[in-house]
Amino acid sequence: MQIPYNHLHIYYIRGRISNGQARMLGDGFIGNWQEPEAAFLFFTEPADDRVRDFLGNQPDLALIDTFEMSYADWHGGEIRSFLTDRFHVTPPWAASCEAGSRLSISLDPGVVFGAGTHPTTLNCLEALEILWEQKGFESAVDLGTGTGLLSLAACRLGCSRVLAVDNNELAVRTARLNVCANGIGSRVLAVMADARDMINSPADLVIANIHFDVMKDILACPAFYEKKYFILSGLLRSQARQVEEIIHYGPGRIIQRWINEGVWYTFLGACAGGAF
Repeated sequence: MQIPYNHLHIYYIRGRISNGQARMLGDGFIGNWQEPEAAFLFFTEPADDRVRDFLGNQPDLALIDTFEMSYADWHGGEIRSFLTDRFHVTPPWAASCEAGSRLSISLDPGVVFGAGTHPTTLNCLEALEILWEQKGFESAVDLGTGTGLLSLAACRLGCSRVLAVDNNELAVRTARLNVCANGIGSRVLAVMADARDMINSPADLVIANIHFDVMKDILACPAFYEKKYFILSGLLRSQARQVEEIIHYGPGRIIQRWINEGVWYTFLGACAGGAF
């Protein structure tokens, strides 16, 4: 299998584009990454005329900028296989490295960020390994799943049920493709929803590698503390301090911390129902 895209043509749009609207963009359209007030439209070929016509019928939308770049440049470098203590993660088009007895995960990130090598993702994988070895868990909810990697890893360890949640359709579609490619569709359900609406889902473990504003709302929900364990990541130093304070005064405790270059923080912890 070859790399999925040689070049990406990206249109940065001010405003919100519904999934129904985006599907009208025709051949070569990959998907729409929607931010709160802006969207990125991805194409495999130039689509200036199509985008101009599309925007002409949508007075609340406006073109901010256009970009053309290689697939590797979009992801910040070539996507390669990598190893952790327990996992062997590889894109389907890359040469495989020596995996030994590690658990294999095939991961195609598409145009969604999350190929697995960001420090927060690597720390979450390590936290999953530690939790599984020491306590185990039967179910998990993965909030802000992105490409679905952490959900895939939980299942590869032996978790029997994972709910993978993201509020972005392109991320959910990518996660679903990865779930199918790894043959675990009976154990992982990827859904498009707001993380704050899904924290009530019953699970032993909650994984949240998400925006800080969303994490604060999740930590304010009693349902968060009904879980046995938590993995929280994507935190900068000042945000991590606030999270530690919230956890300290709630029915939970932090078991292990990861700090990368004094910038990125990840926490593994337990609530009242989970003993370490």
